[in-house]
Amino acid sequence: MNLTRCSGTMISILAAASALALSGCSREKTEPSIKVRVPEGVIDPAAWGKIYPVEFESWKKTDLPEPPGKSRYKRGFDADRITYDKLSEFPFLALLLHGWGMGSEYNEPKGHARMVRDQLEVDPTRVKAGGVCLTCKTPYAPKLQKEMGADYYNTPFREVLARIPEDHRTLGVACSDCHDPRDMTLKISRELTLGSALNEMGVNRAKLTHQEMRSLVCAQCHVTYTIPKDKQMNSVGLFFPWQGSTWGKITIEKIIKKIRSDPAYGEWTQSVTGFKLGFIRHPEFEFFSNNSLHWNARATCGDCHMPVTQEGGRKITDHRIMSPLKNDLKACEKCHIARIEWLREQVYAIQDRTIDSFIRAGYATATVAKLFEMVHRKQARGTKIDMALYEEAKAHYEEAFYRVIFIGAENSVGFHNPVEAQRILTDAAGHAGKAEALLRQALIVARAPAPATVNLQLKMYLDNRGELKLRFKPEQEIKPPTSSSP
Repeated sequence: MNLTRCSGTMISILAAASALALSGCSREKTEPSIKVRVPEGVIDPAAWGKIYPVEFESWKKTDLPEPPGKSRYKRGFDADRITYDKLSEFPFLALLLHGWGMGSEYNEPKGHARMVRDQLEVDPTRVKAGGVCLTCKTPYAPKLQKEMGADYYNTPFREVLARIPEDHRTLGVACSDCHDPRDMTLKISRELTLGSALNEMGVNRAKLTHQEMRSLVCAQCHVTYTIPKDKQMNSVGLFFPWQGSTWGKITIEKIIKKIRSDPAYGEWTQSVTGFKLGFIRHPEFEFFSNNSLHWNARATCGDCHMPVTQEGGRKITDHRIMSPLKNDLKACEKCHIARIEWLREQVYAIQDRTIDSFIRAGYATATVAKLFEMVHRKQARGTKIDMALYEEAKAHYEEAFYRVIFIGAENSVGFHNPVEAQRILTDAAGHAGKAEALLRQALIVARAPAPATVNLQLKMYLDNRGELKLRFKPEQEIKPPTSSSP
């Protein structure tokens, strides 16, 4: 029996046992407010806030530090202004991502209001792809895509940013990203990405319920995406790699298959192996919606991350949007009868097991990367390597790499789908083990066997993390392009 897979299943059973008939759990209702039409095209949250002041004040809290000490792994941005560095916490990521912007600086995320400011403060290699980097960060992205066409994707990041009105250049996710100004119903504003992905999966959008939309508005950004490149490595588009998947079952296998299907989806070159690879970003919606316990109980992102709260004498959905752990699991109380302390321990147990499997799979994959580096050096010196074994090892390595990156980028540390987390990481370790065995076999056949223990040289990768001295400062002037700005 596979103990890792078994323990993940048991965790889900325990979580289910603590629930008060999740399928029968009804969401607490907000109090109705007078529906006032916001003028079409108005993006400024302050203008929306004049009509909906309580929700606006709640949204503004996304700019504040989060309550400290309540989440074991997702500490975010605390009152001491400490930004937590994932590369130092998981050094194998510094090796696996070296040569890529994420290998220069990879921090825990902060609040929605800070999204563009984070991009201005982070290592500049992180926005090297161009204006496409703004797609999920600014409410002006749909407007810019429409006006600039193909130029939107490959124009330098700061040139596209300068097209946004000056007082909104550092504005993060806002009301217009999720709400129709006519009646405040939920809407999809990212038609070119999420809209296209839903159409390709055959989703009948006319039949989507309000509950489903409470997850889909988050799926506009809390998903992975691929940025195709031309031969000069310029960005030429952006899409969600969901092709071949179906509603409620967007699998890691389908995502990897799509990324590996075309060289144009190779966005960067991994330093240690020299392989051209794609990437996987924050796939919360794919992970959560893939047959998870809470998805099948028809819970939504909003139910857990935007619970009903009392503000200004009214019941509203909490627009601060943060982990239920940081909100003392108040959202969980709506459906679960167990004590909060017990529920918290179950969350920690799931996350601890996920991190344990993540670390094991991560180091196994990093070991394979260093073996490929060893093979390449021996080839350069004239050693003949069996290419059939090499190509098979490479295929297994890439399968392991994408699975490790998927779980590392997903922001629930396994909680959104505990069984799937263990399945993905078990498969990652399995692929890494097969790749290592094949490479060692190839080296033995070539009479150049690898050492029993592979030196990962992690300190070297941690010490050499890109252009950190060239960071842009938030107050640095952003000059507009020569053509007129909107």
